[in-house]
Amino acid sequence: MGNLFPKDDLMREIISDAIEKEDVRLRVYATKKRFKKLVTIVEGLEKDKLDPSAKELKQKLACGGTVKEGLVVLQGNHLVKIKGFLLLMGYSEGSITIVQGIVR
Repeated sequence: MGNLFPKDDLMREIISDAIEKEDVRLRVYATKKRFKKLVTIVEGLEKDKLDPSAKELKQKLACGGTVKEGLVVLQGNHLVKIKGFLLLMGYSEGSITIVQGIVR
């Protein structure tokens, strides 16, 4: 017998995903890498969400990037725009910390 209320399952999934994102503490900062190129680092994402989050951020910010050692590394300085995109992805404003300036 099929599920009589498929919308209930969808709502449970959405709510549990939102609760998971509220528990996350993200730290975003810019630093210099090889050849003095700026990169934006996002740390604090869960391991199973690293690749999809990196892909979405790269598309929205129109930049290259990768996932290394539990961090999302985006090419360029995106500190101004990234908070808005993380909010659109469902993370709460209180869970996102943007460190201004260049972290060495």
